[in-house]
Amino acid sequence: MLVAEKTSKGKSGLGKGLGSLIASAEAESGASTDFTEIKINQIVPNPNQPRTDFSEEKLSELMSSIEKDGLLQPILVRPEGKDYQIIAGERRWQACKKLGYKTIAAKVIIANDIETQEIALVENLQRDNLNAIEEARGYQRLIDLKKCKQKEVAEAVSKNQATISNALRLLSLPEEIQELMFDGLLTSGHGRAILAVPDEEGRIKLGKKIVEEKLSVREAEAFSRLYGTHGIERAKRPPSPRSFKIVARKLRQQLETNVKVKSVRGKNRIEIEFKDEEELERIFNNISTSLEKIEQD
Repeated sequence: MLVAEKTSKGKSGLGKGLGSLIASAEAESGASTDFTEIKINQIVPNPNQPRTDFSEEKLSELMSSIEKDGLLQPILVRPEGKDYQIIAGERRWQACKKLGYKTIAAKVIIANDIETQEIALVENLQRDNLNAIEEARGYQRLIDLKKCKQKEVAEAVSKNQATISNALRLLSLPEEIQELMFDGLLTSGHGRAILAVPDEEGRIKLGKKIVEEKLSVREAEAFSRLYGTHGIERAKRPPSPRSFKIVARKLRQQLETNVKVKSVRGKNRIEIEFKDEEELERIFNNISTSLEKIEQD
């Protein structure tokens, strides 16, 4: 394999974005910056590709776009034996392959393993096409590869440092919760709410509760505060206000049927029971008569 050795000393190389990284690899290797057509079957994917979740729906959309407008941006590859390994653009390569293309436009650079990882990560992170966990793992891999700080990663991907910090915190979640986020069942907002629960068992139970009950981020935050430092087994729905019980009792007396006033998933509701259409009509007439009296008064 052809590789280029790093010449900078003690520098992370981050902070100037993707263009700087590619230019750096080209300058150090003397590689051409021209695009070329490479046979599809001569190209292999990167086993360390940051993106591991390739949505079939998104891939179909990309295929439609390429069929209509062509490939607007060549992929980035490096030589590997007689073939070429993808550095950035695996989805574009997959789409062209499925479309039956024989060749694909590519830019060839000579980069070592660290440079390849670095460019692939920054390219994906700048495009915002990673899920929350892929993104967090990408940031962590950049830090590990380059021995750099969060601030340098933030500059490299054009994000603020708080965004990087919040993303990295998600990696402290239990593996089960990370998988739910990876599958799109939990958002990063849900993940941050779960982090407020101190113990791992509580975090797992809250994560499952959010998925099962389809809780919003705000509802998840409310439950995480309830769990607090006491553990999830003590967490219960907050008691209904006394006024709910008073109104429910008065409505039961007025309508002569069972009535409940309660809060469900952050929304308040009144439930009125009826056996059949006849009783429904009776309840409706009762309510209508009461409203008429109020208007007359």
